[in-house]
Amino acid sequence: MARSELILSDDQAEAWDRLAAEFAGQGIDMAEGALSPAVEGKAMVMAVVGKAGSGKTMLLGNLYRALQEAGVDIVSADWEGRRRKDRRTLAILAPTNKAASVLRLRGVPATTIHRILYTPVYDPQYEKIAEWLAGQGTRPVIEGLTDQALDRAFAFYQQVASIPGALAAAGLKGSDFIKGWKRREEPLDVGFVDEASMLDERQFDDLRETFPRLVLFGDPAQLAPVGQSGEMVFDRMGETRKLILHRIHRQTQDNPILDLAHALADDRLGFEGFEEMIRDAARRDDRVVWAERVDADLMARSPVLVWRNVTRVKLITAFRTAQGAPDFDLIPGEPLICDGIELPLKHRKKRIDLEARGLIKGAQVIYLGAGNRPGFAKLHVLGAEDPQLSAASIIKIEKPDEEEPFIPHAATMGAAFLHGAAVTIHKAQGSQWPEVQVFAPDLWAAAQTGRSEAGVPLWKRLAYVAITRAESRLHWVVRNRLGLPRRPLGVEDLRGPAPALSLSADQG
Repeated sequence: MARSELILSDDQAEAWDRLAAEFAGQGIDMAEGALSPAVEGKAMVMAVVGKAGSGKTMLLGNLYRALQEAGVDIVSADWEGRRRKDRRTLAILAPTNKAASVLRLRGVPATTIHRILYTPVYDPQYEKIAEWLAGQGTRPVIEGLTDQALDRAFAFYQQVASIPGALAAAGLKGSDFIKGWKRREEPLDVGFVDEASMLDERQFDDLRETFPRLVLFGDPAQLAPVGQSGEMVFDRMGETRKLILHRIHRQTQDNPILDLAHALADDRLGFEGFEEMIRDAARRDDRVVWAERVDADLMARSPVLVWRNVTRVKLITAFRTAQGAPDFDLIPGEPLICDGIELPLKHRKKRIDLEARGLIKGAQVIYLGAGNRPGFAKLHVLGAEDPQLSAASIIKIEKPDEEEPFIPHAATMGAAFLHGAAVTIHKAQGSQWPEVQVFAPDLWAAAQTGRSEAGVPLWKRLAYVAITRAESRLHWVVRNRLGLPRRPLGVEDLRGPAPALSLSADQG
């Protein structure tokens, strides 16, 4: 991709030139579109860091397109293609499904870190179709598939380079052609990691084992992973390895939400002064809302962001009461958050299947209804490429002043969930929603503690992360009140194909 085609700020241009030089030294010449084989043992780790709106995602997208045009093969979680000795590859990763889906909506074929560390095992018959679509084989003849079905798969792949999507267009489900998942044994080549501020040391080590050439894209103002003393994995990298983006990019100018987020960098700004800035912004621009109460309708798809767990539980209880949810069951449309997979080691394959479908810790899920077997639930995983499934589920609904949660779905083992109408700001990292409600009384409480993280007042880090989760509108909720819902919960906005996969611990 010629530099003249790009519109970059000065610091983006400097980062581009530095990365282009690094890649050239690694055998990938973006300017000339020339590749040479990777040199074994020659590694590279770089970080592009900047606050929200500085253009990290734009730079990532342009680098991806430049590498692709230079001849680098794009590796997805769905299909990797035939290995060649001189092949150069790129995988684009994010820590969560939601973060990966944000990139995919911008035309960048991202997947989760987990999906790239575990690769699908294809049925040999359908692997021939994948090789043909990827340009690595001739058009196959498959028993049970018509020429028209193959034509549909080919036409789909020309529009969207997704092997599972193309096979679905031919009338096949994932369970028809994916027979299992295996831990990646051989390293890949180049990896881009978005939302790198969420990485812990163990994930970073796993990525360095898999990718000799790694570029991290992260925001230094976010909250560090729990247990890392406020540090992010790129904080300890040498200054020559970090490319810092300072300028707010032109596409984000005149954005009152980002203006508020960046105002938090002022050391002189206190909590009361910040709230006055929010009130002023709300008077001028409807993208900022000074709210006297929480909106129950928004909570169904966009959780209220809080600091304290006690606040989270109280808001969830109020939401369920306002929506008319029974005390001892769920109703379709209730939001959930995946809290992990509770399966023993002997059921490792089932764990991989569930995680590969998007049920990783922190995934946002909508309850669709009870499954066909006791303990099962039909679910919609927001941001997943194939979102609907049925899984053995352990759904926990916490209640105020009660130590033990109520469990409306109690499989012996399976995917564990908490209610998702409200979540902590820590759990919200890596996600974005069109409209976000921030529960300001919690941030005021954080300000009163006087706590700091890596030299920054904790309330400011919390406020920064919470505010930057909003894509188009920020609701700053200043009272401990909940407005009554204007419409009943439902799943009409999630209409799609029926659940295609049923997973349990006792399947073969």
